[in-house]
Amino acid sequence: MKAVRVHEFGEPSVLKLEDVPDPKPGPTQVLVRIKSIGVNPVETYVRAGKYGPRQFPFTPGTDAAGTVEAVGTEVRSFKAGDRVYTAGSVTGAYAELAVCEEWQVHRLPDKTSFAQGAALGVPYATAYYALYLRGKAMAGETVFVDGASGGVGIAAVQFARASGLTVIGTGGTEQGRKLVATEGAHHVLDHHAGDYLQKLTDLTGGKGPELILEMAAHLNLGKVLGVLGKFGRVVVVGSRAPVEINARDTMSRDADIRGMTLMNATPSVLKGIHAAIIAGLENGTLRPVIGKTLKLENV
Repeated sequence: MKAVRVHEFGEPSVLKLEDVPDPKPGPTQVLVRIKSIGVNPVETYVRAGKYGPRQFPFTPGTDAAGTVEAVGTEVRSFKAGDRVYTAGSVTGAYAELAVCEEWQVHRLPDKTSFAQGAALGVPYATAYYALYLRGKAMAGETVFVDGASGGVGIAAVQFARASGLTVIGTGGTEQGRKLVATEGAHHVLDHHAGDYLQKLTDLTGGKGPELILEMAAHLNLGKVLGVLGKFGRVVVVGSRAPVEINARDTMSRDADIRGMTLMNATPSVLKGIHAAIIAGLENGTLRPVIGKTLKLENV
């Protein structure tokens, strides 16, 4: 089979498409023939060596969709030919075949394309974890998705709208803002505008949102704390540098700042998350948006 391999950390040029032997599943594992692969920002950090040591060579990637090629002797949930998506892989997803543990594989509804299935693992599971498990979102509340036009942001907008929250999102481009509105946000703001946080406050009748999902805390955490509602929560989904805040903004509101990483979710928690994702795919409230597709050789 063909697989992308990394023999040393570095720039994108270290990604090499190679011919390697077909992998075989162990007793508790599933072999997936991959039709589409999801690309996530974290994979660029892994490639560059920012996430610690690796055994070389390795194949990047966790998110993919395809059909089951074979299963191990102890696997009971899947059989050859099943349509599935992956959220984790033993051998890496940037390949024609990937071995996954059974708990890393999930049923893909017939109405969901393979490309959409490959866009679920990290983006949609992260959005669910942030919104419900860390953010404790409740129907009737207002959630501010700061950076709503990306993969996690769009997933959060769709989840929140289907759950009875008032959704306010931001986008940095006109195209991105149109997408956020199309996918369910009640209000969309331009986070490059100098007055966007004042507009947010006005939209909430001066109270501020009960929940904020912050995709770029290194840029925005100090600012959004100043418009958070009383007893509100900010969930830090992404941050690329240290940040300075005024602690009094948390004191005056009895506010919480909650970090998160999907890597902390246990298999049992992930099972519940993906049950919710599959239900949303089936009833149409979740619909991954495919922005761009590439061939494997263009990795």
